[in-house]
Amino acid sequence: MTNPSAEIFCPQTNTVNFISGLNSKTEMTIALAIGNSRLHWGLFNSKTLQTTWDTKHLSIQAVQHLSQDEMTELLVQTVIESIQKQSAQKLISTNPELASLRKPELGVLPLVLASVVPDQTKLWQSYPDSRIITLDQLPIEGLYPTLGIDRALTLLGAGTQLGWPILVIDAGTALTFTGADVNRRLVGGAILPGLGLQLWSLGQKTAGLPVVMLPDNLTGRWAGDTESAIVSGVVRGVVAAVNDFIEDWLGLFPHSHIALTGGDRTLLLQYLASTFPDTAARVIDTPEAIFWGLNQFLI
Repeated sequence: MTNPSAEIFCPQTNTVNFISGLNSKTEMTIALAIGNSRLHWGLFNSKTLQTTWDTKHLSIQAVQHLSQDEMTELLVQTVIESIQKQSAQKLISTNPELASLRKPELGVLPLVLASVVPDQTKLWQSYPDSRIITLDQLPIEGLYPTLGIDRALTLLGAGTQLGWPILVIDAGTALTFTGADVNRRLVGGAILPGLGLQLWSLGQKTAGLPVVMLPDNLTGRWAGDTESAIVSGVVRGVVAAVNDFIEDWLGLFPHSHIALTGGDRTLLLQYLASTFPDTAARVIDTPEAIFWGLNQFLI
């Protein structure tokens, strides 16, 4: 089974004009999606996504002694330095001879923010030109109050970009399924521990079991050593669950798109392709889906 949508779809990210885009800073907006493990950044020129990157959370302990003015200055500088670092990396990769040029001067850029981490949200509220996106602002029906804003925005972004109905699978710290119908109404979803979290939990909470890393390729089902047995159980269990949810969803919405995002998406898709190739062929890789959702709130 092939998926025509997966074959022809290309994310609308304009990396070619990234460097020149920094010169038109009056049209630039920075989007920040705060996840459980990292800060996810997206730089927009007008409403065109230029580039994305990830950084670590800011340390709450390191900034709690700062005054309000110092906090504001720190956050503005954090945004500027993050963009400048990304700019330098783009220069080096595309035009090595330009890498020595002076970095662009940036002021306070507008910040559109979505967060699932309350203490990080509170911290970034001190940014001087910020807009926090909340569930009640999203044009999706049937959202429940405790639904994560990251899941809702990713759903909105994927549905807007690919079409409705849509099922979004987010392979991050948690593995989530979130689906909406053709009328942009939430059908529902599910949450389970992500691949990395399951491996970490076994190593940390079970005596005698090591913490193992995800392999590039899925090995045999019946393992002959402890590490391989952990990988086989966790990965094949997750892959079977993903296949089951997709099959059930397609039973309800046969023509639905299936979008995959999150840090473990590439490995998960490889595992799925090696085990359930027909299901994997229906899946569209959408690493920037949450920024497509945030794009709806840019001025």
